Amino acid sequence: MSFIATDLMPLIQTARFNLWHYRSADLKAAIVTPGYFAPAAGRLQAGDVMIVQSSDSMAILPVRSNVGIGPGVTLDGAVTPIALTRTVAQTLRMVQAAGAVVATIILAPLVAGIIMGSAIPVHAQVVGPIASVVVTLRNAQNQVIPPARTVPVDQGYVTTTLPTPAVGNGWRIQVEDNEDRGIVVTSRSFNILPDLHLMLAEDGPKLLQEDGAAIAQD
Repeated sequence: MSFIATDLMPLIQTARFNLWHYRSADLKAAIVTPGYFAPAAGRLQAGDVMIVQSSDSMAILPVRSNVGIGPGVTLDGAVTPIALTRTVAQTLRMVQAAGAVVATIILAPLVAGIIMGSAIPVHAQVVGPIASVVVTLRNAQNQVIPPARTVPVDQGYVTTTLPTPAVGNGWRIQVEDNEDRGIVVTSRSFNILPDLHLMLAEDGPKLLQEDGAAIAQD
């Protein structure tokens, strides 16, 4: 089928704008085909508007030129011209895997009394992923007495020494993970004893100084 001139009727005619009505047994797709309105090129002008009643819809079409028609807007039809389909599919998946990791520090026992002027030996066994520990000496008020030593873990063990503090009691050694200070162990309290520098002579009841001079004799 093709354009029929008598089916194109003006509804409004002015010098600058025309509103047309066109009724046809053709499909809308055929009506908007380029060249369909070529026989009416002398009547149409760019900017006109055409109401089209085709066999499958009713639409408003813009006239782009004297032979060019735009797709326009379909007002009614057997099949809805504009179909909006919106699908929202959102999936939130969370997987949490937890595993227990054992980490602990076992401090070797210390003697109850340490002579002033000697080093305090510190030995500890380390279990778990601990790379290094911090070893500190603390007084009875839990105050840190410098120096604090950072000691690497070597094959599961830590060995170091701390200088003896002043004579007194209530001293403790604390060893803690350098990365996680929640992993910590503290020794029992011990005493720092004075160095008397005295010894008992084997050949008699004499108290001697280190250089051998007697300080007491019966």
